[in-house]
Amino acid sequence: MPEAKIAVNMLPGRIGEQMRTVLIEGGIDIVDLAFTEQDPSQHNSLAKENSVRMIWDVGIAPGLSNMIIKKEFLEDENILSATIKVGGNPQSPDDTWSYMAPFSPSDVIEEYTRPARILVEGEIETVPALTEKHFIEVDGFGKMEAFLTDGLRSLLVSNLSRNMKEYTVRWPGHIAKWVELAGELTEEELLNAWKFDKQRDEFTWMEIAVHYVEKTVTWIISDTGKDGFSSMARSTGLVTIACFLELFNKPNKQSALSHSGVFSPEDLDTEHINRIIDFVKTNGVSIQRIIK
Repeated sequence: MPEAKIAVNMLPGRIGEQMRTVLIEGGIDIVDLAFTEQDPSQHNSLAKENSVRMIWDVGIAPGLSNMIIKKEFLEDENILSATIKVGGNPQSPDDTWSYMAPFSPSDVIEEYTRPARILVEGEIETVPALTEKHFIEVDGFGKMEAFLTDGLRSLLVSNLSRNMKEYTVRWPGHIAKWVELAGELTEEELLNAWKFDKQRDEFTWMEIAVHYVEKTVTWIISDTGKDGFSSMARSTGLVTIACFLELFNKPNKQSALSHSGVFSPEDLDTEHINRIIDFVKTNGVSIQRIIK
């Protein structure tokens, strides 16, 4: 292990959990992007014992999505429901999968196979992944499909709203092909079919709709890549870097990060969240807030 004060855990979900204990016991603060099935908050006591701070799920969704819902909650706590729709895709469909994996493909497969947990009237319900499939309109790109995935994670116990769902967005036909062929293809064949092509134009898009009695606040985050970096690398990685900077820069004594422990994105204070959003925007990712 390097002699570092802070480590960034970007390992695929299947092995990312194993490194958390090693890092915490080594007294190293962690910015954690490993999309594991295990809940990192189980390490809270160990983190406190070792005077370590860990922020987990520091990507676009989960991550930035959590922070934005927390930001809206701090302005008006009476959120009736919140819906997240997010995806990284090629800019145009094709005759095969209309997809290439912009992050660990094994984690994409787990998105499609893990049951999805949603929040309904304050109760956590578990439904099959890929359900509630429906068409949506994505500005600039046209008709796409959204379907439930297990992306709420810490938001399930955040008490920010009694009703929440997270959907993944793909080109029409992608999930129908998955359902038809998933049992016939090996993981290696899927990884090959979804291999990322740097020469192909792609984009990342997220919509967060926060519903109140008399208004809906919608955030639209989008990026098409820049300076050789893919849109998903940017929209995810810039959040990760911003969280790293929040840990690196000494927080004031009232800040959540002045104490050791394990923190979800929505545990961060307003000043942390505002700086993270500003950092992402300053680096060219489009972030719009619309009130209707």
